[in-house]
Amino acid sequence: MTDSILDVKNLSTHFFTRAGTIRAADDVSFAIEPGSTLALVGESGSGKSVTSLSIMRLVPPPGKTIAGEIIFKGRDLMKLDDEQMRGLRGREIAMIFQDPMTSLNPVYTVGDQIAEAIEVHERLSRRQAWANAVEMMRRVRIPDAERRAKDYPHQLSGGMRQRVMIAMALSCKPKLLIADEPTTALDVTIQAEILELLKSLRKDFDLAMLLITHDLGVVAETADRVAVMYAGRVVEEAGVREIFTNPRHPYTEGLLRSVPRLTEEGITRRRLETIPGTVPNLLHLPAGCKFGPRCAYVIEECTTGEIPLLAVSDDHCARCIRFELVGGAPGRFVVRPSGGSL
Repeated sequence: MTDSILDVKNLSTHFFTRAGTIRAADDVSFAIEPGSTLALVGESGSGKSVTSLSIMRLVPPPGKTIAGEIIFKGRDLMKLDDEQMRGLRGREIAMIFQDPMTSLNPVYTVGDQIAEAIEVHERLSRRQAWANAVEMMRRVRIPDAERRAKDYPHQLSGGMRQRVMIAMALSCKPKLLIADEPTTALDVTIQAEILELLKSLRKDFDLAMLLITHDLGVVAETADRVAVMYAGRVVEEAGVREIFTNPRHPYTEGLLRSVPRLTEEGITRRRLETIPGTVPNLLHLPAGCKFGPRCAYVIEECTTGEIPLLAVSDDHCARCIRFELVGGAPGRFVVRPSGGSL
């Protein structure tokens, strides 16, 4: 992916606590091409959000990015000073956080908050910024935008607040949007509307998108490529169709087997499969493959040394030395939006 807009190389972000060092993101690498969507998938605590915050350089203490490169449009973000990074956030790279109610200021109207972001980056007058804020609210399909711009966050529904966050994120026409669980806590109908909106806006604004989610339905509906994370590491990356039909890491295979499936006859009646065991404590990671204690394919060689990402094909890699045995794909099935969460 030589012409990628974002190229994350060997990114490591650790949290230094009294109990020890937590490797929240450990040697993470992936790339995103212009206009495409990469989904970062994994259970809670797998390192998805820490990776996104590392890209934005917003990791809170005691966390620190200790290694790696974050190449955005040819520049390494790790080498920018704080002022340069502030100029980049919102203007070139924007982020939608998980909970819009905690991201929006409760004492200012939503229109004022969008207009403020525009004023800071576009150097427009207050009147121009307000007009642009109202127009952005129309673009994200908020009805009667001029009136709703004068509302406070608590006066809007969850879906409307999320649309406001999207309007704010896109108000300065960034080239990369990081969406961290954009449909969390929304009902299924509203989730589908938000996903459709993001897909439409991606085309309109020529956006590249990093989508962070644990919902495989969202992935199937939205992503071009998928990177699966486990215990702070990317364990598999491939195109979305390849991931769903030909998983090559036991963890990915387990995730897909745990999703309800639709066939021509309807939903299958079989009992849903689960992945045995629990996610390892990041303070005490197992030797060798971090998924080894839960893996049905584990052998002695899996428990010693570091397991590299191995090439399954030109466009598919997996962190598994036995990937050729994995991928008894779960069979033909369809995942609809919000069809299954991890």
